[in-house]
Amino acid sequence: MPEEKNIKIRNRSDKPDNIVLKEHEIVNQCTALERTLPTFLRGFFVYLKGNVLPMTRLNYLRDISFFCRYLISETDITGAAEPSGIKLSEFNEIKAVDINIFLDYCRQYTVEKDNEIVVYENSNRTLARKKSSLSVMFKQLYRDDLIDNNITDGFDPIRVPKAQEREIKALQDDEVMIMLDAVSTGTHLTPKERQYWEKTKKRDKAILVLFLTYGLRLFELQQLNVSSFNFNRGEFKIYRKRDKEAVMPLNQSADMVVKDYLENERADDSSLLPEHRDALFLSLQGKRMTERQIRELVKKYTSIGLATSRKGGYSPHKLRATAATSLIGRGNSIYDVQALLDHEQVTTTQLYASHKMNVKRDLVKDMEWEIERKERD
Repeated sequence: MPEEKNIKIRNRSDKPDNIVLKEHEIVNQCTALERTLPTFLRGFFVYLKGNVLPMTRLNYLRDISFFCRYLISETDITGAAEPSGIKLSEFNEIKAVDINIFLDYCRQYTVEKDNEIVVYENSNRTLARKKSSLSVMFKQLYRDDLIDNNITDGFDPIRVPKAQEREIKALQDDEVMIMLDAVSTGTHLTPKERQYWEKTKKRDKAILVLFLTYGLRLFELQQLNVSSFNFNRGEFKIYRKRDKEAVMPLNQSADMVVKDYLENERADDSSLLPEHRDALFLSLQGKRMTERQIRELVKKYTSIGLATSRKGGYSPHKLRATAATSLIGRGNSIYDVQALLDHEQVTTTQLYASHKMNVKRDLVKDMEWEIERKERD
């Protein structure tokens, strides 16, 4: 097995090295996937590279790879042993009904792994994305005159709830305070969790406060650096989707918790590997925290605020929703909140404005039926 080579970055852009490296890793994953797929999809690969975000490109390629493996293992459309061996003539024989059967298969399927059978179940939202991936691919093949018909018109519709139909999940103010009290004092943590908390409580608090104050996306927070912060000017810089750069003002709470973490808990740079010295949030191993580690941390503390099991805790995106509903609930302009959260459309922000935290509770509050009194009578 060839030895893995060190990656050196010669960065002449304004982006920090870790952002450039993250993008490089995603592009590498895309390239590796493309090598496993049929070569007649090159035009589709070029289209994705020039028209969608890197992470979207990667998700589309994963969907296409899964579809090709489905053709091999679950149908007689192809005699190939690997996706790269599928022929264009075989793709040309695929009908819309074959895609509809595939999407139905994706609703729930099983995979045997070692001595266990894993059941995978997908929501309509996931199915809609898979359908979108296939639609883009087949349209591109048709435009490139590689297949005879545009079969996408025959794809069955997939009902996905509209944004206004979805229940917005966010913490209420009292739940936020319980969560912040837990990260400050260690209350409601198990003995094992407290052992870790003793070493990471300032880091954990800084993470939660930044999520709650600015409604950051998970990858935006995960990629923050020490050099992102200019405390003299009272601001910090983040890198958003579509290569956008944004400067955020530091309020008193955020300034205090980040400084406290940097000055009193974060490992000294001399003990860190060069590639992790600028990372703001570090694991106990002295490496930049992964998105998964941050997600588990948030789930733990939100479960305390919600008074539920650890499994019932919220994701970082729900803290983004919490920031939005809290800001709007305090009377801030929808357009200002849109700018802070980087929503492309103000209609997205309006969903949080129309969301009333306690509306269901208020509706049923005066609908008591005096069951206890009647039972006593």
